[in-house]
Amino acid sequence: MAEADPLRKAALTQQYAAQFRAGQLKARADAPPPEPIRMPGRPPQLQLVHPRDVARRGLGNAEGRAAFIHAIAHIELNAIDLAWDAVYRFRGLPGSFHADWVSVADDESRHFQLLHARLQAHGHAYGDFAAHNGLWEMCEKTAHDGLSRMALVPRVLEARGLDVTPGMILKLRSVNDHATADVLEIILREEVAHVAAGTRWYRWYCERAGVEPRARFIALLKEYANGFLYGPFNLEARLLAGFEQDELADLIEQAGRTGPASQSAR
Repeated sequence: MAEADPLRKAALTQQYAAQFRAGQLKARADAPPPEPIRMPGRPPQLQLVHPRDVARRGLGNAEGRAAFIHAIAHIELNAIDLAWDAVYRFRGLPGSFHADWVSVADDESRHFQLLHARLQAHGHAYGDFAAHNGLWEMCEKTAHDGLSRMALVPRVLEARGLDVTPGMILKLRSVNDHATADVLEIILREEVAHVAAGTRWYRWYCERAGVEPRARFIALLKEYANGFLYGPFNLEARLLAGFEQDELADLIEQAGRTGPASQSAR
């Protein structure tokens, strides 16, 4: 996570994931407690700004598309660190927890590489545009509690990608950037499984703690995530990712209280 070069971070992730699958990397029973969470490595030229200060650019020209691709690449780079932090930070869990999040980190590293190649095709590299730090800030807020992390990062922030990516794909195809749209098709398909892993482990944590999952999720949304809930929701993808119909009704109701957007399936 400390690696500042994003392409090297992606390559190292794939190396370590392969070693994990081969049984060459295992959690140490005598490992010291996790260190306090801190910012992961980022290239020095990357400027982090408030979300409202990130430039919004249309997809009708190459520069605008590059800025858009950069924003998605930034999300995928954060997702690499989020997955590794879950592997490192949360202890006393079944081995399948580590296997799930190592696999997620591996996927996210490929996503970043694909997007970076599209950035290069548009004459840019990661770090050429400003980005915001919302994903990592939520990671920091949930570093104390695996249940909250599973609820709020995969099932809120990453699940947002399920909602917005189909529209992004349509817009990219409308301007004939089919190569980038094809990359987003891959990401959308694989992100369903990532959100499903979050759902699975959220419910595991709730069962262990004797907590009712639906009520706790609503409480966590109100405490942490009101500003992240917007419709419309991709109901089909969220159902595939393990959300239940009652949970989706709760999401729609909660989002209706925080913004005017109408809720519908894509």
